[in-house]
Amino acid sequence: MCDAKIKDLVKKRGSIKSRLTQFSTFLSLLNSGEHLSDIQIKELECRFRKIEQLYGDFESLQSEIEALTDPPETAYQDREAFDGIYFRLVSEAQVMLNSHLSTQRRRSSYVKAVHLELVTDLTKEAYLACLNRFTSRRGKPETIYSDNASTFIGASNELAQFLKGSVDYVQAQLAEQGINFKYIPAYSPHFGGIWEAAVKSVKHHLRRVLSLTHFDYEEMATCLAQIEAVLNSRPLTPLSTDPSDLSYLSPSHFLIGRPLLATAQANLLDKEVNRLQRYQRVEKLRQHFWQRYSLEYVSLLQTKGKWRQSMDKLKIGALVLVKDRTQPPLLWLMGRVTNIIYGGDSIGRVAQLNTKKGIITRAFNNICPLPLDDISPGGSML
Repeated sequence: MCDAKIKDLVKKRGSIKSRLTQFSTFLSLLNSGEHLSDIQIKELECRFRKIEQLYGDFESLQSEIEALTDPPETAYQDREAFDGIYFRLVSEAQVMLNSHLSTQRRRSSYVKAVHLELVTDLTKEAYLACLNRFTSRRGKPETIYSDNASTFIGASNELAQFLKGSVDYVQAQLAEQGINFKYIPAYSPHFGGIWEAAVKSVKHHLRRVLSLTHFDYEEMATCLAQIEAVLNSRPLTPLSTDPSDLSYLSPSHFLIGRPLLATAQANLLDKEVNRLQRYQRVEKLRQHFWQRYSLEYVSLLQTKGKWRQSMDKLKIGALVLVKDRTQPPLLWLMGRVTNIIYGGDSIGRVAQLNTKKGIITRAFNNICPLPLDDISPGGSML
C-alpha cells in the first residue's frame, strides 16, 4: 500500500518536473532571439506566474514522499536537484522581465531641459544663426521637432538644398551629421505639447515681470539665460535613498553634469525699478521670475483632490520639495519626511521635515514629492 502511494506521488511529481522542463525550453527560445516582442513578454509573465505556483505543489508532494521513503536520502537529493533547476529558471525569468521593464522605462521617460535663444527677427537667416549658436554650445541634435512656421521650413529647405548641391566629398563628410527635421500637423499646437509646456512656463511669468522695465538686446539675452537656469534647476528625483541626503537630480545634470548655482545677490524685490541701475533691473527681474516660478512649481506637481480622498501615499523618508518664499534663486528647499501628523479623522495633512534649516512643520499643500520619485503625489497631497 505504501509503495503504491509513493508511486502515485512520484507520478504527480513527475508532471511538475515536466512543466518545469517545458518552461526551461521556453526560456531557451526567448534567449535565442535578439529582442522580445510585447506578446512574448506577456506570455512570459503568464508562464512565470504559473511556475511560481509550482513550488508549493512540489513542496507538499515531496514532503509526503520523504515521509514515506526509508531511508529518505534519495528523496532529499531529488529535492535539491529540483530546487537547483527551479531557482535558476526563476532567476533567469526575473532578469528577463526586469530587463524589459527597465528598457520600457528608458523608452517612455524623458527629461525636459530648456534652451532659450534671443533673435532679432523671424527670418530663416536668424533661425540658422540661432541654430549655429545652439549646436556650438549644446552639440548637434539628431532630430529637430517644430511646428509649421515658415521660418523653420525655410531653414530646413536651405539646409537640404546645401547638402544636395554640395560636392561628393562634402556630402560624404556631412552624411552622418545631417539633422532630421520633423514637423507637427498644421494648426495643431497640441501635438508639440512637450515643448509648448516649456514655452508656457517661460511666457506665463515673463509677460508679467517684463512690464517692470525695458531691456536692450544684451540685457534681454542675459535675462533669458538666467531664466533658462531657473527652469533647468528644478528638482526631478532624489539622487539617493539616504535619509540624510537632500540632493536631487535636475535637468542641469544632463547638461553640465552638476547642479546649477548662482552668485549671491542682494534682495531687490522690494526696491523701486526707477531707483536701480541697469544691471540691477535684470537681477530684479530674475528674482521676480524665480519667486513666481518656484512657488507655483509645487502647485503644478500636485494633483488636486478633495480632502476626503487622501490616500496617505506620502511616506516617512520621502524627499519632498517645500514651498518657501525666502529661498534665493536656484536654491530649492528640499526636505525628508520624518513624521506625519494625523488629524482626528485619521487623515494626514501635516508633515515634519528634516531640511537644511532644521526640522520644520508644513501642511501637505506646501510640499510635494518629486515628480519622478517612486512616491506618487496623486491623492495624497491635499
